Amino acid sequence: MPSAPGTSALLAQGGGAAAPDPPPDGPLSFVQAAKRWASRPRSPRRIVVWLSFYLALAANWPLWTELARIGGAPSVYLPTIASVGLLMTCGTVALLSLTAWSSWMKPLWLGVVLLAAVVQYYMLGYRVVVDPTMLSNALQSDASEVRDLLSWRLMVSVLLVTFLPGWFLWHVRVERISLLSQTWRNATLLLAATAAAACGALVMNRQLAPLMRNNAHLRYMMNPLATLYSAGALVIRPIFGHRRRFIPLTGVVALGPGYATQARPPLLVLVVGKGARADHFGLNGYARDTTPALAARHALSYRDVRSCGTSTLGSVPCMFSGLGKEGFEASKDDHDNLLDVLQAAGLAVFWLGNQTGTCKGVCDRIPHATAFDHLDAGTRRALCAGNECLDDVMLDGLDKRIENLAAGRREKGVVLVLHQIGSHGPDYYKRSSPDAKRFMPECRTNVLGQCSHSELMNGYDNSIAYTDRFLGGLIDWLQLKSKQFDTALLYIGDHGESLGEYGLFLHGVPYGFAPEAQKQVPMVTWFSSGMLRRTGLSLSCMESGLDVPLTHDNLYHAVLGLMDVQTASYIAGLDPLSSCREPRRPG
Repeated sequence: MPSAPGTSALLAQGGGAAAPDPPPDGPLSFVQAAKRWASRPRSPRRIVVWLSFYLALAANWPLWTELARIGGAPSVYLPTIASVGLLMTCGTVALLSLTAWSSWMKPLWLGVVLLAAVVQYYMLGYRVVVDPTMLSNALQSDASEVRDLLSWRLMVSVLLVTFLPGWFLWHVRVERISLLSQTWRNATLLLAATAAAACGALVMNRQLAPLMRNNAHLRYMMNPLATLYSAGALVIRPIFGHRRRFIPLTGVVALGPGYATQARPPLLVLVVGKGARADHFGLNGYARDTTPALAARHALSYRDVRSCGTSTLGSVPCMFSGLGKEGFEASKDDHDNLLDVLQAAGLAVFWLGNQTGTCKGVCDRIPHATAFDHLDAGTRRALCAGNECLDDVMLDGLDKRIENLAAGRREKGVVLVLHQIGSHGPDYYKRSSPDAKRFMPECRTNVLGQCSHSELMNGYDNSIAYTDRFLGGLIDWLQLKSKQFDTALLYIGDHGESLGEYGLFLHGVPYGFAPEAQKQVPMVTWFSSGMLRRTGLSLSCMESGLDVPLTHDNLYHAVLGLMDVQTASYIAGLDPLSSCREPRRPG
């Protein structure tokens, strides 16, 4: 017996509507009448025009509400909405005219509607825009990050947008005409839609040009055009763009002369935070005492530090680069980074991440591992839910990880990089253990707009308080290691986080118009007495410089200076600790 056709084939054939229903004996019900109307033969061009109008109306509420907010009075924003709607509909028609061929395009059309529905949900819920960087971040999300963003509200929202076009596409019959006739008709529709969009843009240029120039984010809110453009950019750029090469920049690398006579090797733990805001650290003057553990251990917090980017993908490779933000973003090739330089100098370097695949290429050439792999059952039950663990999991077995590093390198010095899950949203309540939740009640949903402001703040601040406890535990561990190593801790956030300000949530807004909350990051240091003697650093001098403006550009030079790694890429003027350093003394 032949197998039943697949869903795609049924959809392409028009579901059960391949043949018209027989004439009814009595009056038609509403459903029967709608089904009969939908199942009439229609040209693929008419279908894509209807879909374009539908998407403009049903999948662009974030854009319309943003235009209304910017416009102020209805007499201002209603004509603007009409103008933008006309241009966007023409653009969508022009794009979909490339798919106006046969009934086999139905799955593709439905896919475009589904994509638009999902994008609208996240734009409404988190006030994000889908530019190429944001889409790249989304595509690199691991399974736990994806789970955090799923909810029943997402399914309901998507169903509301996709039900009508899905039902229509299931029943409609697509007219069949010759390939030649189809081609010239599609070309005519493409030219007509493009000409209409061009003429409209020219006529309305005086009104729309200042609007788009002063509100660049609007261009990435046109749904689904912006998403399809961003997806196309991610696919096409690597194919037709410059093929990136790996070019080492550091040249000769060597350890300072003090290593030859050192009594103990240095041990630096560099912690890369995630989603932490500097203005929510008690050490920086926040009204809530979110950092009691760091304060009790006399850690130093730099209060004015800006990130390279507003996402992990944008910040992490940049902050470890010796090129600085401008040089890194302008570079068309790949270069060695801070960890490569430290390893080339002969030090033992190790990256430990509490998420899958989040080093963004930084750790590719050094030993690295994921913290939740190969855990014993007790630790996994205590600290993990699935493959998502609290950051304390990175403290488990640190001594063993150091012992497993190459002995020759370990005897010179060790740099451990720990990459937190930190304050990764939107499930902030998952980032702290029950015994660390000091601020209640907290938001316990990933739909942040459903929570009160106080609940959202409580959940986020609990994640900061947990990071504080985690860092306090690291410092205690480093103090225990001080008989064997000269120890130090440097913590720095990757990017900030929006918590409802200006209607924005999470992060990833393009840097040029991102709010300061997504750019300001915490940076905290702690040094053992042995490390202070070794480096000649003056605590009083460092305390006097905690308000000096810094950026991620300073990290590369600060670590090289602290570890006394000599290379031509080191710039003392970008090392925030250099002015507080006396001549080095071994041991």
